[in-house]
Amino acid sequence: MHKRLLRGVPVSSHLGATKPAPVGLVPGQRDHRLDFFRGLALVMIFINHVPGTVYEYVTNRNFGFSDAAEAFVFMSGLAAGLAYSSAFAPGNNLWLAVSRPWARARYLYFVHLSITVICLAIVACAARYFDLAELLTKNNIKALFADPLATMIGIPLLTHQLGYLNILPLYAVLLVSTPAIILLGRKFPYWVLAGSILLWVIAGQFRLNLPNFPNSGGWFFNPFSWQLLFVIGVLSGMAMKQGKQFIPAHPVAFVLALAYLIATIVVMKYPPAGEAFRAGLSAISKMGAPFYITWFDKTFLSLPRLLHALAVFYVFASIPQMRVIASSRLAVPLRIMGRQGLAVFATGTVLSIALQAVKAWLSKEGITDTVLIDGLMLGSGIFALWLLAYVLTRTVDMRRTQSQTKTP
Repeated sequence: MHKRLLRGVPVSSHLGATKPAPVGLVPGQRDHRLDFFRGLALVMIFINHVPGTVYEYVTNRNFGFSDAAEAFVFMSGLAAGLAYSSAFAPGNNLWLAVSRPWARARYLYFVHLSITVICLAIVACAARYFDLAELLTKNNIKALFADPLATMIGIPLLTHQLGYLNILPLYAVLLVSTPAIILLGRKFPYWVLAGSILLWVIAGQFRLNLPNFPNSGGWFFNPFSWQLLFVIGVLSGMAMKQGKQFIPAHPVAFVLALAYLIATIVVMKYPPAGEAFRAGLSAISKMGAPFYITWFDKTFLSLPRLLHALAVFYVFASIPQMRVIASSRLAVPLRIMGRQGLAVFATGTVLSIALQAVKAWLSKEGITDTVLIDGLMLGSGIFALWLLAYVLTRTVDMRRTQSQTKTP
């Protein structure tokens, strides 16, 4: 999601330019857009994870086929490509290079287990002390009481995941594969992309997925399907690290991507257009097209969702003003949250489960949802997430300053 600079001068000009901006990055320069959009995606995820508020109707999932999850996975890949690819340069210690993303995956695993236990404790507290036993039947918690021994085995194996706590296991698995993606991507980037597309097709065609023990089915975020967005992100990040671009910039591609985004808004907001679109997909399905081409399935990252996500990334990466917006003072809170993405996501997940319990209690007490109540809950949660990110960022900056001061 970054445009290339040539001799320090942006290639593109204004929004109406006929040629979209490339997406490279000057070596050593930090592009604020990654932090900005990651922070924005985290806010969207937090709002969507508290269902039933009036504010969920203004998040990005209401204006297109994809949502913040696709952005999160793509930008996670982008960050991985930027952070880890240089360590795999010839002459560097290969094991040390491999150990970095694997250490991050291990850290994600323990973070996931920690927030799972905390969220279970929140739900248990709500059921015990506030008479909200109905929460024990939601978010895939019911299995814990139907088959507790098997479920307790499944949780550390990542085969049993609570609702709204599905994305960190996916991220951890994808990070384990990151060294292979980078090693092959250094020499054969487009072959890696072709292999990733093939795996996406195979996963959809044969419904290939990781097991969901003790329940039936597979992971909500199927790693064999969602790896495609992550791989594109890694390859893009690797190219950006070298001041290049992986996805070619072309005015025709920009116009097509923008047209697709506009069309999806029309389909989502204008019922006759939506009915016509679904009828067209149904006709294609009856002709023998597989479900991952014609449905809006999230588990297998169906084609309409995938194309919409890619169009969003391409269009926003091609608009020069995005760099100005992302670098502005008004964008600082989102940039700080994006910079501390894991801490914000994990804390936001816990807060969202707590707010689900609060909403259930309010409903039981006959307090109807209002713009004010929902705004206070979500606003307080977002402020808490920003405050956490600010403290963590300031702490890192102070440590860096102290270290530089002590250096002779």
